[in-house]
Order: sequence, then structure tokens, then C-alpha cells
Amino acid sequence: MAERLRERGISDPEILSAFASVPRHEFLPDAVGHRAYEDAPLPIGFGQTASQPSLQALYMQHLELSRTDRVLEIGTGSGFQTAVLAHLVDRVYSVERIRDLSVRARSVLDRLRISNVALLVGDGTIGWSRYAPYDAILVAAAAPDIPAPLVEQLALGGRMLVPVGTREAQRLLRVRRTENGLESEEVLDCTFVPLVGRFGWAGGGGAEG
Repeated sequence: MAERLRERGISDPEILSAFASVPRHEFLPDAVGHRAYEDAPLPIGFGQTASQPSLQALYMQHLELSRTDRVLEIGTGSGFQTAVLAHLVDRVYSVERIRDLSVRARSVLDRLRISNVALLVGDGTIGWSRYAPYDAILVAAAAPDIPAPLVEQLALGGRMLVPVGTREAQRLLRVRRTENGLESEEVLDCTFVPLVGRFGWAGGGGAEG
């Protein structure tokens, strides 16, 4: 997988090493396990999709992660992205709306002895204020606007990546919190499942991971 990521423009050696260290097939349903090392989005049940690894790696590269970071992930999904993050940062806090996905992800993380991850079943659009502020926030589903609670939980100097737009098409935004407010830039055009919740979309869809 690392070689495929290099071909897609991922150059950070720590990110490449982290992806090489996590067995993606462990996090996927048996029906698609044979496709685990394709650079492709794959269904994980409950109407959800695991993002393609190159997109997940691009997320992490743009977040400029460091070993001391505390990261909030919105959308645990399969748990694969969560596991990769756990190899890159100090602590990962991940919120998933669908309980069965969170339980399944926890089981795999425990089996792989990845212990620096905390999981929560709940509304990802309101974040996880208990452990805020976060050095980085990664949102793996599309919102109509940047959820205000997530901005509030971002540390000064912290970075957030979030897809914003309609249900059909979005722009991936990189946001940085500064003393003067938010700085925002567009990274690329993208299409994610809807971020469902109080500060997202109502009903249907969910998070990737």
C-alpha cells in the first residue's frame, strides 16, 4: 500500500510507515476483505463507506500531524483511519454515530493492541468537548457548513479538515484557528457521505473511516 500512496503524491515517511503498519483487511467486512489493499472506497455496511487510503493519507498530510498531537476524528467508520492516526499522534478521540460500527472498530483496535484511542457513540457534529482542545480535527463526512462546536474545540493554532458543500458535492477545507479567528483554504473537490447531526444534515448517511 505504501508504494501506491507514493504514486498518489504522499511523501511524508511517517504517514507511509503508519499505513504500512495497519492491516486494512482486519477492519473490513469479509465480503470486501479481498479488496483491502486496493486504493478504493469500500462498503462497510449500514450505508457507509471506508474512504480510499490515498484520500485518508492526503488528509493526514494536510493536517501536519506531530507525535504530541491530540486528534479528534469525526466518523470512526471501519476504524482503519483511526488506527493509522494512532500510529502518528499521542491520542485519538473518535466519534461515530452508528453504534454497531463503533463496537466493531473497538474490537479490532483491541485485537491489534492499539491502546491510545478512545471511542464515543454519538453526534459527531457536536464533537467531544470533554477532551478539548484538540490540535487537529479530522471530519470524515460532509457538512453544509463547518460545525460551530468543532471550531470551539480546536486549539489555538489547531488545524481542521472538513468537507463542506451540498449532499452531492463538496470542497475539502483546511481550517486553522488563529488569534484573529479562522483561516480557511480549499484543498480539493470531493464527495463524501453526509455528516448527520444537530450541526450537519438530518437523517440518512453517516461517517466514513
